[in-house]
Amino acid sequence: MNFQLDEAIEVLGNTPNTLEYFLSNLSPGWLECNEGEGTWNAEEVIEHLIECEKTNWLPRIKSILEEGGRKPFPPFDRFAHLKEKPEGAMQEKLQQFKSLRSQNIKTIKAIIIPNLHLELTGQHPAFGEVKLRELLSTWVVHDLTHISQIVRVMAARYGEDVGPWREYVSILK
Repeated sequence: MNFQLDEAIEVLGNTPNTLEYFLSNLSPGWLECNEGEGTWNAEEVIEHLIECEKTNWLPRIKSILEEGGRKPFPPFDRFAHLKEKPEGAMQEKLQQFKSLRSQNIKTIKAIIIPNLHLELTGQHPAFGEVKLRELLSTWVVHDLTHISQIVRVMAARYGEDVGPWREYVSILK
């Protein structure tokens, strides 16, 4: 096992800044491109991450600490951000994500006692019993997955334009 709470918090803490630096001051073409019908653009990914900060990670962590396996996690709709289109410019959404994440990290540090709580379990509605360590690991990998997704989608925007270099640009394969 590789999970270390302090290392997980490093990635979780850096994700908002990484996205802010990468996505700030870009034209709409970069922020609105996607991989086709049913896929997300960069702005939709940020909206999804905001929704996760509000209704996914922390409520599930609290469920593990308070309920254990007695009750299933609160439901989470992965597509809620697509149903109610959030208002505001990308910069505002990035700031909202940064603020929510900062609050959630402070809460994690306050409520999780390393090595004492990490093996506690909760009930996922689809997977059954899961450990707090697994949930926290998934949160980190979820961040990295969406960073990768944004980069892949944006690279694909110029996929045809790279011409013969496509052979050497692995992100386009």
